[in-house]
Amino acid sequence: MKQTYRITVDCANCANQIEHEAAKIDGILSLSISFLTGRMKVTFAEEAEVEAVLGELLRVARRIEPDFEIHGC
Repeated sequence: MKQTYRITVDCANCANQIEHEAAKIDGILSLSISFLTGRMKVTFAEEAEVEAVLGELLRVARRIEPDFEIHGC
């Protein structure tokens, strides 16, 4: 399942680091962040519990960028 979310991230370098770390999260098949548009596209594994995966993603992302937010989840 593919989803697009609005996000808050302060810099392109942080967005790249979050993308790299998100690749390690179970349930995420792919993730791309566009710093310029403030959008994040996520492809979830078929069996993934989306809310749980987003919670883990938020936890990981905030270690890199404390102000990171996912809107619309």
